[in-house]
Amino acid sequence: MEKQTKLLLFTGSYASATESGVQVFEFDGETGGTLKLIDSVQGLTNPTFVNVDAEALRLYAIGEKPNGEGGKEGEVVTFAIDAKSGELSELNRIASMPASGNGQTTTCHISRDLNDEYVVVCSYHGGSVGLITLDEGKVANQLTDVALHSGHGHHPERQDRPHPHSAIFSPDGQYLFVSDLGLDIIRSYRINRDLNKLEVQGDTALHPGAGPRHFTFHPDGKSAYVINEVDSTITSFTYDSATGTLHTVDTVSTLPEDFKDENTCAEIATSKNGRYLYASNRGADNIAVFAVDSATAKLTLIEYVSTHGGHPRHFSLTPDGDYLIVANRDANNLVVFSIEKTSGRLVFTGNTAQVSKPVCVKPVIFPV
Repeated sequence: MEKQTKLLLFTGSYASATESGVQVFEFDGETGGTLKLIDSVQGLTNPTFVNVDAEALRLYAIGEKPNGEGGKEGEVVTFAIDAKSGELSELNRIASMPASGNGQTTTCHISRDLNDEYVVVCSYHGGSVGLITLDEGKVANQLTDVALHSGHGHHPERQDRPHPHSAIFSPDGQYLFVSDLGLDIIRSYRINRDLNKLEVQGDTALHPGAGPRHFTFHPDGKSAYVINEVDSTITSFTYDSATGTLHTVDTVSTLPEDFKDENTCAEIATSKNGRYLYASNRGADNIAVFAVDSATAKLTLIEYVSTHGGHPRHFSLTPDGDYLIVANRDANNLVVFSIEKTSGRLVFTGNTAQVSKPVCVKPVIFPV
């Protein structure tokens, strides 16, 4: 007998503590990608990014709070997920990046290692990366290390100081790659699991003024891609898993040649079959679709598709690879596209859902 599953969609948003910052939708691919709101959570300020562990039934959300001295600091909140109802129950919250004085160490991204022993947070404003242990119940329980970045990049305003924007684990879980928008580098780390510390392995330099933001590996683990927020480009790399090193291959624009207005890039993802890559433009308000040459890591443009809303801050592909869901922050909506498997092209399904200022969307399959 085939095991029954359902797909739940978790979102994080800009929100005050009195607003619904985290939402849970049920996604139905059988009906063309419809969304039904089944739970929402208040009590967090700006839970803009989430991470979901389907096996442990845990959701980890970032948030922020005042430090009592005029500054703001990050926090991580752990929720239990009821897979049957989709409801969330808060288990605990901890400070993820303590701030002193009027400093600001709020976080913008959270990821989880493959062994489910740690979560990692990035502080864009604090220029730092935090390592947090998970206890036996898979609850975030202690900040054990903070890696501080230093220096500046090429752009006088956007890159006047470090801005770590995301932390992504390699396919084998051995390395952690942090895209620093302010320094034009991707810094690699390993976790010293005996000491619960982050150890720097090396830096991969981007071209000046790139502003690397989010990073993704190809499904075969042999190449990787970073979306550069500041100059609206994508840089591709081949990846040596034995040494954890990236080798730059090429850089392409995410924008149409005739687009001359202001634009910043946001999210990047590869298709399940590895043949296509998707990237979001905020300003042009579209998804750029590329064909991937897996042998060389080079990209070829296929099309641009309107996101049917302003400022596509994030998007995700469903685990089966059939749909792409966009979070349009300024349009306050989620927009569902189907993916043509033979071409990689996106087709607007007509299905949307209202969410206030969405920043992150995570589709996850659960058994029922």
